[in-house]
Amino acid sequence: MTIFNKAKPAFALLAVLLANSLGAMTLDDALRPLADGVPEVAVVRLQQLLGEHPAPAVAAVAQTKLAEAFVQSGQPAKALEMSLTKSPEALFWRAQAFAALERWTEAQPAYQQVAAEAEEPLRADAIFGEAQCLRALDQRAEALRLLTQLRSNPRWGIRASLGTSNLLIGGGDIAGANRVLQETKPIQSGDRNERRFLLGRVQFARGDYDRAIRVWSVLLHRTEGIPHPLLIATLLGIADAHLQSKTPAQGDDVLEDFIDHHPSDPALPVLFAKLDTLYQAEDKPSPNELERWVRDRAQPRRAFAQWYLARSQLRAGDSDAAIATLSQLHGESIQLPSLGEAQLERARLLFAKEKWGDAIAAADEARRLNTATDFPREADWLIAAADYHAGQLEKAAPIFESIAKSASDPDGAALFNAALCWLRLDRPQEFASDYQQISNDPTKQPLQGELLLEAGIEQAAKGKPEATASFEKFIHDFPNNPRVAEAWVALAELAFHERKPDLETARQDLARARKSHPTPTALERADYLNVWLEDATPSPNESQVIAAANNFMQQHRSSPFAAEVRMKLGEAYFRLQDFANAQTQFELLAQQNPNTPLVEKALFFAGRSAMSSMGAESLDHALALFDEVGKLNGALKWAARNEQAAIERRLGKNSDALGIYDEVLKNNASPPDRREALCGKGDVLYEMGATDPQNYRRAIECYEQLVNDPGVPAHWRNQAEFKKGKALEKLNEKAAALTTYYSVIEEGAEPARQHEFFWFYKAGFNAAQLLEAASDWKGAVAVYSKLAAAGGMRSDEAKTRLTQLRLQHFLWEE
Repeated sequence: MTIFNKAKPAFALLAVLLANSLGAMTLDDALRPLADGVPEVAVVRLQQLLGEHPAPAVAAVAQTKLAEAFVQSGQPAKALEMSLTKSPEALFWRAQAFAALERWTEAQPAYQQVAAEAEEPLRADAIFGEAQCLRALDQRAEALRLLTQLRSNPRWGIRASLGTSNLLIGGGDIAGANRVLQETKPIQSGDRNERRFLLGRVQFARGDYDRAIRVWSVLLHRTEGIPHPLLIATLLGIADAHLQSKTPAQGDDVLEDFIDHHPSDPALPVLFAKLDTLYQAEDKPSPNELERWVRDRAQPRRAFAQWYLARSQLRAGDSDAAIATLSQLHGESIQLPSLGEAQLERARLLFAKEKWGDAIAAADEARRLNTATDFPREADWLIAAADYHAGQLEKAAPIFESIAKSASDPDGAALFNAALCWLRLDRPQEFASDYQQISNDPTKQPLQGELLLEAGIEQAAKGKPEATASFEKFIHDFPNNPRVAEAWVALAELAFHERKPDLETARQDLARARKSHPTPTALERADYLNVWLEDATPSPNESQVIAAANNFMQQHRSSPFAAEVRMKLGEAYFRLQDFANAQTQFELLAQQNPNTPLVEKALFFAGRSAMSSMGAESLDHALALFDEVGKLNGALKWAARNEQAAIERRLGKNSDALGIYDEVLKNNASPPDRREALCGKGDVLYEMGATDPQNYRRAIECYEQLVNDPGVPAHWRNQAEFKKGKALEKLNEKAAALTTYYSVIEEGAEPARQHEFFWFYKAGFNAAQLLEAASDWKGAVAVYSKLAAAGGMRSDEAKTRLTQLRLQHFLWEE
């Protein structure tokens, strides 16, 4: 039996045929495919059986088994739609359905109930299921407790022991994990492989990297039957061990060998990223393998090899060396026309690096050196293009028009560029003049269409309503223009960016674009917009967002939109709580696009992702990432410092955390960051109150500052009041604590106040408990009455307690 089975419904056509061909169905006939491991067929047969209205006892069994078949065939949502009996088996499969949908908070109590009511072996199955839920909910201690119960179970003992050791490693108990692994003697090859992998993790955590490599290498010698995730984790583990051992060249051999034999492996992105990390750690990395893969047509390896070969070449500084060499000619006294081409080449290299001023100066020198007929035009073109990219459109337009007046502009490209400059400058008369010249020449009709399209793009960028008409006119007047698809994409973008996004129209326009022989630009923008359409869909499916973003990254890796899409991809993984993949995407963004404004946000969320992973090494890495954010000195600097303080608290370094919070409070942090720091500082002092009660006073001061902060939202105000009350309780100042709690209740009951229920109810219940402890039943009833009337998430709980008190103490309503 496999907990959380997610088998794919691969027998849809067979199921339909069976439904049409089977006659009267018996329960044994319906259940046989389930026992044979073909739940898709069992679904059809059980539904047919139930449709024949069998006896109640048979129907009850069939209903439960149908729920099981739905879960086993990868249709857990359908199982949850069923009305099942309250038998332990039925409840178990309901729990399985919740778990398959990763609805852990609903699955866990269901498993717990089954474990309490069922007999073996179902009880053990339920305990294991609950342990998996608790692990997913990051409740490690409870998960360990349950797995410990199962370690002697013949059905689950091995899996429980492996799960226990995995949790112990994640929690830093390396000795305990090793002890469990040494006691575990799996028989199944899959369990043996996982045990070996975990033994490698133990050695790695101990710092014995050589032994970890030896342990893991055995898995690579016999890869048959090893689950792909385990195989990739092994490769990455070996690579990290070599990095720690200062032997990156040996580590890259392992990854290169795997990549060489698996050119289409789905894990190539992370493998190449790790390989690149190894190359960076080497003194003299060899690009031989990358160059060989680039020559090989096998995909997608070739594309990744091209990408990382380019990164390696940039790290080698070849383009800078070329610019430096060409720049040396600038100071030479000899002035030869041939040197003009050298300076023009330098100008091109500088242009590629977007050093517009230097590129213009180099082109000017090239023009002065070489006065041959065509050469100045090349230099002038580069100068005008550099001016255009530098935003100096007033300078670029006349140069383009000057080129256009010469006989060297037969295709009208220079006149087109001049018109484009006037368009960007919003100079309608000059634009109309150049547009008319192009329109009067039948041979330049394609350029006319291009300018009409560009006019629409410019209008759209400036928010002008006539943009839609321009795109529609272009599509109508130039239906054979190769950029028609771009116009359809532009219309889709306009629909998407309406005040109320018209997602359906945007999708329809994108579909038309894909049918219009799209250019690479159109495909790039369509794939880009599709990512945002999936994300904007009500209740978006994160898997679809991830698929759309991954598709974009695979098809348009060098796109200027790549950083935004990778950011969205990381965010989608983060929302799915797949923190490892999220962290990978955020860090790749920062590595590959160091100059994008998104770097700060990417590094920040990479740190948040690392924080969400288990293990001290993840927290250390998170600290380093937040430190990088702080060095950028941007909008997230103080938020990052607050996160660092939170990590120091988790590591038990309260003094370090206090120092960070004080730094935030002494600087020009934003109000939200100041509130976070004030509350965090108060929380640390509260924790330190256990050893020095005076710290409770200091914590109260922090909470009071937060309460009195101008414009403080209800969430922060109520939280601070609640925590102040807790500190007062610790000081045995019960009356002051009650007064503090009650102020939260009073504010929450005011209709003009911003409503916040989480801390409101926590304060309210604490106030009521203080009154109950003092036997002030009427006061407690009064508080519970206010909580019940508030209508928040714990209103029913308050009503229940209110009724109990009235019954117990004869406090009848008048």
